[in-house]
Amino acid sequence: MPRHGGETEVNMYFVYILRSILSGKHYVGCTNNPERRLKEHNNNKTRSLKNRGPFKLIYKEEFDNLSEARKRERIIKSYKGGNAFKRLIVRA
Repeated sequence: MPRHGGETEVNMYFVYILRSILSGKHYVGCTNNPERRLKEHNNNKTRSLKNRGPFKLIYKEEFDNLSEARKRERIIKSYKGGNAFKRLIVRA
């Protein structure tokens, strides 16, 4: 079961959604440290999003293990562009 927000613990994993400030497009990812990952994306340290930022962290869910976080990441990615995705980011 996901936990929304909360303190980051060493063994916690997060599914996060970033919004590009320039284009308004969204990116869904998974990490154990969303704040560090946001900095990496904004500093062009990730090939997939190089020169597409800056980004803003608009949503995150916390999980007890990587497996559950990856499952949720795939579910959210399957929503992308649909009504379920829109509902998710509206409440962010």
